[in-house]
Amino acid sequence: MSCCQRSFDSKRIGYTLATRMMKCNFISRAALTATGSKLALRAYSTLPLRVPITLPSGITYEQPTGLFIDGQFVPSRQHKTFEVINPSTEQEITHIYEARVDDVDHAIAAAKKAFDGSWSTADPEFRSRCLYKLADLVEEHSEILAGIESLDNGKSLLCARGDVALVSRYLRSCAGWADKLYGRTIETGSTHFSYTRREPLGVCAQIIPWNFPLLMWSWKLGPALATGNTMVLKPAEATPLSALYASQLVQEAGIPAGVVNILPGFGKLIGERLCTHKDVKKVAFTGSTATGRHIMRTAADGIKKVTLELGGKSPNIVFADADLEKAVRTIAFGIFYNSGEVCCAGSRVYVQDTVYEEVLQKFKEYAESLKVGDPFEKDVFQGSQTSQMQIDKILDYVQIGQSEGARIVTGGERLGDKGYFVKPTIFADVTEDMRIVKEEIFGPVVTISKFSTVNEVIEMSNDSEYGLAAGIHTKDVNKAIDVSNRIKAGTIWINTYNDFHQNVPFGGYGQSGIGREMGAEAMDNYTQVKAVRMSIDCVDR
Repeated sequence: MSCCQRSFDSKRIGYTLATRMMKCNFISRAALTATGSKLALRAYSTLPLRVPITLPSGITYEQPTGLFIDGQFVPSRQHKTFEVINPSTEQEITHIYEARVDDVDHAIAAAKKAFDGSWSTADPEFRSRCLYKLADLVEEHSEILAGIESLDNGKSLLCARGDVALVSRYLRSCAGWADKLYGRTIETGSTHFSYTRREPLGVCAQIIPWNFPLLMWSWKLGPALATGNTMVLKPAEATPLSALYASQLVQEAGIPAGVVNILPGFGKLIGERLCTHKDVKKVAFTGSTATGRHIMRTAADGIKKVTLELGGKSPNIVFADADLEKAVRTIAFGIFYNSGEVCCAGSRVYVQDTVYEEVLQKFKEYAESLKVGDPFEKDVFQGSQTSQMQIDKILDYVQIGQSEGARIVTGGERLGDKGYFVKPTIFADVTEDMRIVKEEIFGPVVTISKFSTVNEVIEMSNDSEYGLAAGIHTKDVNKAIDVSNRIKAGTIWINTYNDFHQNVPFGGYGQSGIGREMGAEAMDNYTQVKAVRMSIDCVDR
């Protein structure tokens, strides 16, 4: 069957499906033509590999729509596509090609060829130069990249610009590590010479979430490439645009074909294949704890190295001796930043009883002063949630909190009737056994509780299956260090929150995952240690 015949048949199939939906009262006759066309586009498409997009900021750019495999953009082998939605308007941005299992196999073969070729054994200085160049290019394209992040994720441009800035800083950090992955010599006596070397793993499968698309792209790409690995990355289906756009910067930076491959698509198909393919040696995943467990089980059959950055329900503690004005601003940033779609969000606030009412009132006033709305509009701090599914989940939890007896101090409802916007929400009068205190909501919803003593708040903070992060607000250095040592979490912020730095490792305890992002520790995730021991014969003297 020719491509033209296949295209015609798929359009006819799409039209037939749409007709059946109309007969079942799922769709109106007026929408029939548009729906049939969309179904046909998804079934078999000759979509161009680049389409022009004009951002709300007025910038027009060329958006890649193809899969990025072996150094070039290509249509998926089955020519299926899916739509990408602007969550602020609920309108379609574009279609992009959808990777399937055969595309995964193609990308892994390209990555393996690149690894077995010159990349894994290249002079580390070459890899360093490539990553430095890539960081420079990210900076040059920063406004476009930030605009793309706001467009398909819904986050405010303020937050998106911060993400892009950290991306370029982190890529430079990884570039600096490329020639500092030292082994060591081991003294074992005069009869042997013993040493170790750190070697790359091979092809790495990288699966990233929708809340920080470009930042997670860099957190996976940077250490993988610095250590000499190659990669196949699956961006979240809701937010694939920035990873595809950045792929052309990978080419421009001089990174060889096949080293980086990007496959937009759906987890149940291509995520599963990435985790089980025999040529994949490592799986890195950022996302929900439930999916992380599944990935661990799936990757276990191949004894693959796995790192997971998962969910959280992080405590944010305000002691009576804190700078309360600063603390209120910080706890607000800790939960409402990025529309609350942050794995380490400070979603459980604990305030010492002697200042509880004062902090609660200040927190309410500050939350209500935050500008929520169009992410491209000036002074907007909180944009939209990323999807209909996510806003539904958040509003369901609001109802759960009310049914459990918690009191809404402010917010608790959708903002407007277009776009996935939720008002910043504060719950008071909560108990530690409530679901809104125990479960990750992943939105701009926070609970606030009071405590009396240090021991009490540490017990409350540690009463969670998660252990990703925590915040402490106090002027007492001894208290800050003591409490930070006793809280079971991978990252502790003192008098600050969501304060990331490219040289500081980030990762969790317990159900929040294994392994670390950023810092020297990230390089350990992408290397393996080889020990070499050589016998030395005595030389006649």
